[in-house]
Amino acid sequence: MRLLHTMLRVGDLERSLVFYTEVLGMRLLRRKDYPTGRFTLAFVGYGDESDTSVLELTHNWDIERYELGEGYGHIALGVDDIHGTCAAIAAKGGRIVREPGPMKHGSTVIAFVEDPDGYKVELIQLSSSPERSAA
Repeated sequence: MRLLHTMLRVGDLERSLVFYTEVLGMRLLRRKDYPTGRFTLAFVGYGDESDTSVLELTHNWDIERYELGEGYGHIALGVDDIHGTCAAIAAKGGRIVREPGPMKHGSTVIAFVEDPDGYKVELIQLSSSPERSAA
């Protein structure tokens, strides 16, 4: 067995596709409308679905906004340069809601960005960050 995908319900599919593809750099892997059910599924990710877990964005045509569940946590993405990644996300209009820094009670460097629907995406530094000047 392996994890295939995580699903998020989104209020505006086009806005969410821009965020996940242009701001976070994922690819749109497939998209299908289901007119009788009045919904669209769009799958995005960093690799092919046969090899990697992906994100399913579900857009119910008659719903513009969802309340975020109290049990939802976040999606996590590993990055090689968390400071550079956050700068690139911010330059593309992404909202950084926690600047890069060590996690509480630990040393792992993390940051958080928020998608257009308010879902949190955690960025985790995978390797040692390039030297940063104290400018």
